Amino acid sequence: MNVQRILAIGLANEQDVVLVRQRARQVSNLLGFSQQDQVRIATAVSEVARGAAQHGSSGRAAFLIRDVQRRQYLEVTISAGNDAPVALPDDAIVTAHRLMDECEAAEGVLTMRKLLPPQSWVDNVRLSEIAAQLAKDSPVANTYRELELQNRELVTALAELRERQEDLLSLTRELEDTNRGIVALYAEIEDKAERLRRADEMKSRFLSNTSHELRTPLSSIRALAKLLLDRMDGDLTSEQERQVRFIEAAASDLSELVNDLLDLAKIEAGRVEVQLAPVVVDNLFRALKAMLRPLVDEARVELVFEPCDYAEAFESDEGKISQVLRNFISNALKFTEQGAVRVSALHDPQADTITFAVADTGIGISPDNLQLIFEEFSQIEHPLQRRSKGTGLGLPLCRKLAELLGGRVDVVSQPGVGSTFSLVLPRVFPEERT
Repeated sequence: MNVQRILAIGLANEQDVVLVRQRARQVSNLLGFSQQDQVRIATAVSEVARGAAQHGSSGRAAFLIRDVQRRQYLEVTISAGNDAPVALPDDAIVTAHRLMDECEAAEGVLTMRKLLPPQSWVDNVRLSEIAAQLAKDSPVANTYRELELQNRELVTALAELRERQEDLLSLTRELEDTNRGIVALYAEIEDKAERLRRADEMKSRFLSNTSHELRTPLSSIRALAKLLLDRMDGDLTSEQERQVRFIEAAASDLSELVNDLLDLAKIEAGRVEVQLAPVVVDNLFRALKAMLRPLVDEARVELVFEPCDYAEAFESDEGKISQVLRNFISNALKFTEQGAVRVSALHDPQADTITFAVADTGIGISPDNLQLIFEEFSQIEHPLQRRSKGTGLGLPLCRKLAELLGGRVDVVSQPGVGSTFSLVLPRVFPEERT
């Protein structure tokens, strides 16, 4: 820490207080302080000097440059008297605290500091120049002239204050206008949100009611088609059989769409309950393998259920897990022309989750379409997609079922390489956690 002295002034009377104020303004000007900082420094120094001068003729004001960790400060030290130190007035100390960067008071001595502007580094050469300039411009302690100068400074400060008040009023009015706009916008958003909520409720009711109404005639169509194909009403020609099979396939596709719509409507309406029961992965895989065997063209694609090391039962809804995995597997079989579809399950002890994964060697999905496939009625343009018609509801339904089970659906895919769809579930159902 380095200290360089600029000048010192004795404080014996009011004229010395005026002189200290003038010198404070001169020193701060030579050190490159702004006009406002010059007024702040001069005011703080004169207020403390006035308090010191009231206590006798031994007061003193010293101006210094102090280096602290590569930063320079203008330091002004004012003492009330060396023989019998007395406390400086509280109002003067408060003023110094407000106007200066640092202020320390101890036994009748007040030390004030103001950080020098970055461009105003003072070395020995610069200090000599400042001292010479101060000696050349030695002021005369003229009370009336100093009062006139203070009045001008006060008028300037009042003008700046008035300008800032006007700016503040303008900003306040602008803020009020903005707030009114925000309030109106929030009201509009709430109104639209309420409309969307009502529309969503109407959509759910429409889907539910329509699905129920369609189920009965579809069941009749499928039953009649089966009766015809079973030759219950007599033999069929080959063309008639082909047409009836078209009817049966179309009715099956439509039934699948209706069932998916009904499931989505129930979930959105909050009418689907989770039926918790112990789930054993091996038992689940055996049931899925038997259920999906008719869909596998073993000449093209192999369906592999990999052994699971986790043999314990976990709490969840096996029916809904099976529904999600059936959808994953059937999609994988549809969009895999050659290779294999592998189904696996893995327990993560750290996260305490069970992850079911269905990996294929199919056409894959581009990054741009990874979110599109989870939107209702959305399908990706591809020759295999056109050949394998679907509802576009399977994956959105899987995501909603996963959320219902306290889990999530993840997908990793690369075009031309294949996709892996994962169902990540908590080992302990969320409502059962303690």
